[in-house]
Amino acid sequence: MKGVPFSYSLRNLWTRRLTTILTVAGMALVVFVFTTILMLAQGLQKTLVETGSYDNAIVIRKGSGSEVQSWVDRAQAGIIETDPIVATGADGEPLVAKELVVLIGLPKKDTDKVSNVTIRGIQKSSLPLRPQVRLIRGRMPNMGSSEVVVGSSVARRFKGADLGDELRFGTRQWRITGVFDAGNTGFTSEIWGDVEQLMPAFRRPVFSSMILRMNDPSQFDAFKKRIETNPRLTQEAKRETRYYLEQSEMMAKFLRILGISLTLIFSLGAIIGAMITMYAAVANRIGEIGTLRALGFRRRSILLSFLMEALLLGLCGGAAGIFFASFMQLVTVSTVNFQTFSELAFKFSLTVDITVRALAFAIVMGLAGGVLPALRAAHMNIVEALRTK
Repeated sequence: MKGVPFSYSLRNLWTRRLTTILTVAGMALVVFVFTTILMLAQGLQKTLVETGSYDNAIVIRKGSGSEVQSWVDRAQAGIIETDPIVATGADGEPLVAKELVVLIGLPKKDTDKVSNVTIRGIQKSSLPLRPQVRLIRGRMPNMGSSEVVVGSSVARRFKGADLGDELRFGTRQWRITGVFDAGNTGFTSEIWGDVEQLMPAFRRPVFSSMILRMNDPSQFDAFKKRIETNPRLTQEAKRETRYYLEQSEMMAKFLRILGISLTLIFSLGAIIGAMITMYAAVANRIGEIGTLRALGFRRRSILLSFLMEALLLGLCGGAAGIFFASFMQLVTVSTVNFQTFSELAFKFSLTVDITVRALAFAIVMGLAGGVLPALRAAHMNIVEALRTK
C-alpha cells in the first residue's frame, strides 16, 4: 500500500488555519530570536575581522590583550621598523606606523550616558595602511596641530563630536576638521589625530603599537620569530586579521551562549504549542484515522503523515522567523568591546550558515512537538477509531 499523499498533510493544515497560524507564529518568534542573536555575534565578529588586513602585521607588548594595554618605546620601534619584511610605499618610505591608543569618555546624544571612545594617534603612513578609510566630510588633520578627525559612528552617536565641534581631552582642546568612514570596520568608532601631539597630551612617553605592511606575507612566521626572540624587544607580532579576530572572540562567545540559552527557554513554549496543535489534530480526526487504517494504510504511513505536518509547521515557522530577522541587517547597534571597554558600532550579519542552523532548529522544534501525537495516531485501534466516526 502506498503512503499517505503529501497533499493530505497540506489540506489538513489548511483546514485548521487558525491553529496553524498561531503555532507557526510561535515558532517564528523563537527562530527570530535565535537568528538575530547569531546575526549579532556574526556582525560583531565580521566588523572586527574586517578591520584588519591580511597583509598587515601588528606588534604589541607580549601578554597584552589589546593595544590599550600595550606599549612600544621609541628604541624598540626603531629596531622593528628596520626589519626587512617592511614594505615601502610609492614615495619610497616604509609602510609602518607607530600609533597610540587610549580611551576617553564622551556623552551620547540620545541618553547623555558617558561611553568610552577610542582615540588613535596616527602617523602619515597610517592612512596607506588602511585603504578602507575614506574622508566623507571636511579634511584630514594637519600633522603637528591640535586637530582630529572622527569616525562616522562617533559623529552620529556622540554629543559635540561632529565636524567643526571642539573636544577637550588629555590636556588640550581639539578641533574636529573631518569625518571619515571606514565601511564595516571598527575604525568608524574611533577618533584619529597626530600621535606626536596626542602622546604629550596624555602624558604617554611610549607608543601603544606598531602597524606595518609586509612585502611578503608568507614570511610572517619568520618575522614573528625574529621579533619574539630578539632580547632587546618585549613585543610579539600578530597578523592584523588574527589580532582583531581575537578581539571579537570573547564578546561573540558571550552573545552566542546568551542567545542559545534564551532560545532554549523560548523553544519549550513553541514545542508545547506544536504538540497541542498536533494532539488537537489527532483528536479531531480519530474517525478519519480509523478509515485510513481500514483502507489499508499502515501505521508507518499514518506516523509519517503526522510527522510531515509537524515538519511543515517547523519549516513555515523557520522561514517566517528568518525572513523577519533578515531586516535586522538594516539596523546599526553599538556595544562595549570586552577587550578594550570602548564602544563599537556594528550591523547584524545574516549568513548562509546562520540560515541553515535556524531552519534546522525550526525543523527540530516541529518534529519534537509532533512526534508524540504522531505515535498516538499511528497506534490507534482501528475498531475504536471507527466507532467515533
